[in-house]
Amino acid sequence: MSSKIVRTFRAILEIDRFWGLLLAIFVGLTLFFLILPTILIILMSFGTSPFIEFPPRGLTLQWYAKYLGDADWIGATLFSLRTALATTVLATTIGTLAAIALVRGNLPGKSIIQALTLSPLVVPHVVIAISIYLVFAPLGLTGNFFGFVIAHTMLAVPYVVITVSAALQRFDISLELAALNCGASRARAFFSIVLPNILPGVTAGGVFAFLASFDEATIAFFISGIEGKPLTRKLFEDIDFNLTPVIAAVSTILAASSILLMGAIHFSSRERKQSNALISLPSTSHTKGRMK
Repeated sequence: MSSKIVRTFRAILEIDRFWGLLLAIFVGLTLFFLILPTILIILMSFGTSPFIEFPPRGLTLQWYAKYLGDADWIGATLFSLRTALATTVLATTIGTLAAIALVRGNLPGKSIIQALTLSPLVVPHVVIAISIYLVFAPLGLTGNFFGFVIAHTMLAVPYVVITVSAALQRFDISLELAALNCGASRARAFFSIVLPNILPGVTAGGVFAFLASFDEATIAFFISGIEGKPLTRKLFEDIDFNLTPVIAAVSTILAASSILLMGAIHFSSRERKQSNALISLPSTSHTKGRMK
């Protein structure tokens, strides 16, 4: 009887290993399929041919040099950077305040307000772009810096609201109440207790806001002009009229920037968790000592 049970368990383990292996293969193929276009673009950006082709015939950095030496490309890049930085500051501030109001406040129609705040994530960007153009055109906000900042801030705020709301829900409110009971003002308790604890969520939201602005292309087609032209609009214009490996070089730079920013968030959050764990060790040992 015991031998039958052992054989049954072994069969179950073999089946679990088989399905686990299949799942690992499926996940690996899916990830490879997702990153394959990026890998191809990176390889094509180093090709010596004046046209985009794969596999590349040789290796060169001339397309990166051409990008850095082109005034139009650099102008579009700087415009996108200025817009993304301004959008990050505004969206992070507005999104953090909105998250605090939605998580802690007792607002009338709270669910409706939350749905409207997150609606830019659901509504197609083409619809938003047409609406923004119809509003901005009579006001003279098309083709300038302020128009882009306003439009991109509207798109980026939901990312900040989501990340900060998640951080606030994990925050122990008793810490803030203790600070208030000790005589701290509401503002001092927020900046000294609440903000440091939710800072990873605020930082993540700011990075997502930056990327949402820097990579945005749909609205750029509707509200950009001759002078106010972001990098994404310049990129798609060259795809239509001047298809060279410079486009692959710019795409590689965009992908590398996104990966570096997300990697920075990951490592900073991991370092913060490790530092918090080290801080909590002495207090835990002290508590155990007192209990003994």
